[in-house]
Amino acid sequence: MRTVRIQEYGGPEVLKVVEAEVPEPGPGQVSIDVAYAGVNFADLKARAEGYRVTSLPFVPGLEVSGRIRAVGADVTGFVVGQEVAALTDGGAYADVAVADAATVFTLPDGVDLRTGATLPTVLPTAHALLHEVGRLREGETVLVQGAAGGIGTVAGQLAKAAGAGAVYGVVSGAAKAEYALKHGYDEVFVGWGSPLLERSRELGGGWPDGVRQATGGRGVDLALDPVGGDTFRRSLEALAVFGRLVSFGNASSAEPWRVGQPELYPGGRSVAGFSILLLARTAPAVLREVAERAFGTVVDGTVTIPVTEEFPLSGAAEAHRLMGSRTSTGKLLLRVADQVR
Repeated sequence: MRTVRIQEYGGPEVLKVVEAEVPEPGPGQVSIDVAYAGVNFADLKARAEGYRVTSLPFVPGLEVSGRIRAVGADVTGFVVGQEVAALTDGGAYADVAVADAATVFTLPDGVDLRTGATLPTVLPTAHALLHEVGRLREGETVLVQGAAGGIGTVAGQLAKAAGAGAVYGVVSGAAKAEYALKHGYDEVFVGWGSPLLERSRELGGGWPDGVRQATGGRGVDLALDPVGGDTFRRSLEALAVFGRLVSFGNASSAEPWRVGQPELYPGGRSVAGFSILLLARTAPAVLREVAERAFGTVVDGTVTIPVTEEFPLSGAAEAHRLMGSRTSTGKLLLRVADQVR
């Protein structure tokens, strides 16, 4: 079978398509004939920095859709040929992937394999950030960093559907602002040097000033940050009294954030964290509950997850270049199987 493997850390060029033996599922696992694999920023960090890589060579990829190929010992509820989506612990950039049965999900009725590949990471993460961790209440205001990315696209729609009073986004450029405004955001703040758009702002002080002006100086009730570093600190400063900040990544590769009494006590603010990969490892039953609730929002039409770019398996490096350029929006996929619906 084909697989995309890295032998050393580096740029997209280290992603090489090679032949490998077909993996067999162990106890509690299934193997999947992959139709599509999702491309996530964590894959770029794995390739470039060794994020969550235990040893080389390594096959990236955290989510797939496809059909069950084989079922390991002690697995129930899955049969060969069944259409599924799965969260994997790496190895998704391949013709066949292995996943723990605890993180494999039967595709809901009406959801095809292409859409299914967008579900495992983005949808449960956005749902958990807003509801299970962020505890969003009707009428509250929300600020989302990376509003035009896969999670940002979903978070804007979910927040609006939950009755948020206003949903604000932060993006790196004007084209991304235009995209985010179509997916639940009331206003989008862009970086310095970007042209103004309707319902987007560029201000001398950057997005923090925009948030303060948009909220009349009050700040937001809930902020979601996948960036870390200065962005994390500014998001904390943008909170209203009793506001909550949820960190769910460190795309900036900055030093891990630290907060204490001086930052939290004056306004009664709080900070929480979330990682779907760690939840899958520590509480897979809870992840399944969150995922089932989240998947229902696609079935009932509350959320759409646009696939904005699709690449063949041999185009994994090109997909990484696009995502790394910070110009991509929505969800990127690798189309692995030749014939899929």
